[in-house]
Amino acid sequence: MATYALQIAGLVLGGVGMVGTVAVTVMPQWRVSAFIGSNIVVFENLWEGLWMSCMRHANIRMQCKIYDSLLALSPDLQAARGLMCAASVLAFLAFMTAVLGMKCTRCTGDDDKVKGHILLTAGVIFIITGLVVLIPVSWVANSIIRDFYNPIVDIAQKRELGEALYIGWTTALVLIVGGALFCCVSCCYEKSSSYRYSIPSHRTTQKSYHAEKKSPSVYSKSQYV
Repeated sequence: MATYALQIAGLVLGGVGMVGTVAVTVMPQWRVSAFIGSNIVVFENLWEGLWMSCMRHANIRMQCKIYDSLLALSPDLQAARGLMCAASVLAFLAFMTAVLGMKCTRCTGDDDKVKGHILLTAGVIFIITGLVVLIPVSWVANSIIRDFYNPIVDIAQKRELGEALYIGWTTALVLIVGGALFCCVSCCYEKSSSYRYSIPSHRTTQKSYHAEKKSPSVYSKSQYV
């Protein structure tokens, strides 16, 4: 029962992480306007994402424009686009693998050892996905903070951390925790299967030993008779 609860918790966290990964990939709020110094026009918000930039006017109207060229982006956003696309694919693959390894899934059989290996694979993929999400989010955040405190950068070009970065950090943590839960379930399966098969083998050895010990005595009695 405890292992099944861990499976459900891991699957829920994995599903949330998968949805969060896709959401962070498509959200435009990676870089947002910084209202500092002479840049105090608060009725216009500029959002910069991986695929488009948006201008929001006085919380009423928003205009978005897709980037004309990938090479026009900064190196951190270029790398973030590729890594987040890879993370989305890995998250979907890990989630489907975890579904196949669930205890209630019958298409993979009833062998706990096989299901344990499947869940271990899903857990490792989830952890890798969390790290893949963490790298671009942290890279972009570091670039924003570095430019914000750089006196050479113009005030109009300085940006602040957007909501997508905070959601990305949370998503990475959720994916890593979900993967760790699946790894724990796999370890429980390994321990239970090893304990289950070790006891019968020991008893069988004792029975075979007593049978070998008794068989010569019966043979010897028949000779004396």
